[in-house]
Amino acid sequence: MSGVQVLGHTSDNPKITYFDADGNEQTLACALVAGCDGSRTSTRGLIPDTTVRTDHFRQYPFAWFGILAEAPPSSEELIYANHPRGFALISTRTPEVQRHYLQVDPDDSVDNWSDDRIWSELHARVDGEGAEIKDGKIFQKSILQFRSFVCEPMQHGNLFLAGDAAHTVPPTGAKGLNLAIADVYHLSKVMAEYFATRSRSGLDGYTDSVLPRVWRTQHFSWWMSSMLHRLPADTGFGHKRQVAELDMVTRSVAGRTLIAENYVGTPLEL
Repeated sequence: MSGVQVLGHTSDNPKITYFDADGNEQTLACALVAGCDGSRTSTRGLIPDTTVRTDHFRQYPFAWFGILAEAPPSSEELIYANHPRGFALISTRTPEVQRHYLQVDPDDSVDNWSDDRIWSELHARVDGEGAEIKDGKIFQKSILQFRSFVCEPMQHGNLFLAGDAAHTVPPTGAKGLNLAIADVYHLSKVMAEYFATRSRSGLDGYTDSVLPRVWRTQHFSWWMSSMLHRLPADTGFGHKRQVAELDMVTRSVAGRTLIAENYVGTPLEL
């Protein structure tokens, strides 16, 4: 399928056109259209950006260098490491494949990082206090840029955005997929209500219903990122402040509860 277009989304009869595998143009007649086409979305652009849409964007001054490696797990749980040389994250994909990240400059290149340098830096940032990274064969390397984005509103006419088409968050809090699922959960409910009753109250209130969750998640992801990453040109004061903040949220029951509630997520109906 190629050449997908959404037409007439502000009318009562929107449609989607596309070319099938044989090159024939096909048309889908729709009542409602969900724009779930990711951060490189084309549906978001259907919301006028001068009269209707406001884009909120932030670029962070650091990136993640990520690897996939054939290695045993280094820990039963995730490890988030705040180190004077930068942030590191240790995670497990499968019992045989590990996903690790290192904070790097946004302009860094994969070519600058040999396997030996990667493992050396991971050991330097993480090893200690009972933690020890287990090396293995690296079979994938990539650099992940850090951005926050929110589109307001998340709807126009009979078009409704969900997931990365409407918003993106830094990966520090692992909230991107959770947020997308929450959007789809709520959107499916108001769409079902519309087809059952023909009332548009839920549809028309979609943006107002989901945006508070989006902004709460943006705040949590920003907060986790600012607490764990070294900022450019930061002094010793900045790192000491982060250590004090980490001590506060890990020693306090209230602090641990705050992180747990935000990391796991609040009930979808809220």
